[in-house]
Amino acid sequence: MHISIVIPIYNGAASIGPLVMRLVDILGTDALQIVLVNDGSPDNSDAICRSLHHRFPETITYVKLAKNFGEQNAVMAGLQHARGDYMVIMDDDFQNAPEEVIRLIEQAYVYGYDIVYTYSPRKRHHWLRNLGSRLSDRVANFMLDKPRDLYLSSFKCLSRFTVDEILKYPGPFPYIDGLALRCTRNIGKLEVRHEPRRDGRSNYTFRKLLRLWFNLFVNFSVMPLRVSTLMALAFGAVGFLMGVWVFVEKMVRPDLPVGWPSVIVAIVLFSGVQLVMLGLLGEYLGRLFLSSNQTPQYVVREVLDGESEPRLNPPHANPAAMAGRS
Repeated sequence: MHISIVIPIYNGAASIGPLVMRLVDILGTDALQIVLVNDGSPDNSDAICRSLHHRFPETITYVKLAKNFGEQNAVMAGLQHARGDYMVIMDDDFQNAPEEVIRLIEQAYVYGYDIVYTYSPRKRHHWLRNLGSRLSDRVANFMLDKPRDLYLSSFKCLSRFTVDEILKYPGPFPYIDGLALRCTRNIGKLEVRHEPRRDGRSNYTFRKLLRLWFNLFVNFSVMPLRVSTLMALAFGAVGFLMGVWVFVEKMVRPDLPVGWPSVIVAIVLFSGVQLVMLGLLGEYLGRLFLSSNQTPQYVVREVLDGESEPRLNPPHANPAAMAGRS
């Protein structure tokens, strides 16, 4: 059984070397592939990854992206180069303990799961990251019909079948968990420990969390459009009832002055609802335009994978363009 471990890297120069060495010590090199994806990291990650590849040329595949595309896109690039029967996705900051990789793969193999997610009783992230994760989990329950007792963690194991289905998605806005959940419900979960971050701070900013939420909201469900329709019907009904109430009150009390505050409130309320609906429609149309315009998920600048010469700009660097040619 061949195992691939995909690690997206951004500002991970201080941790990626010890992490790879620990994985090699635990798993050996015979049936192991480690895919390091440099997501446009501005630090010294490129030099560290190159040195690791030269030390373990048959084990480490190094994928260098042309710029920063985001974690989800970097993971898609890594999965594209993964050859294993099972693929483990983990962070580069040592918060996912390397010793847990064996348990994760055993859980998937023994019980035949397509996906195994990990969960921890205590998450050692910054409070903003934990809050964002909880919000994303609640939204996924509603948008993706996710099992409520399942936590969508970034540390997970995927089968070859699941990865092949995920890689069929050619669009520029991937969300790994959304793609996985729409092709299988054969899912397991495993409790693991969550370690404190060894160096630096989390690369997840509020902007990145917001972009992830938009991918979850818009890319994998039309539920926002249905909610906006229900809101429009509800506010329309409220407006009709308010009109009837004003008419009846004016008939009963003709001398009652008409108040302008209620008119202003009604205008602001209904205008706000309409603008939200237009914004949702614009987001759907904008993403549809970018997808039809073949905006790439990622662009690979270089691949080092044990061949004698590095490969520049491989044919599958742009899945969207590849899908268009086929």
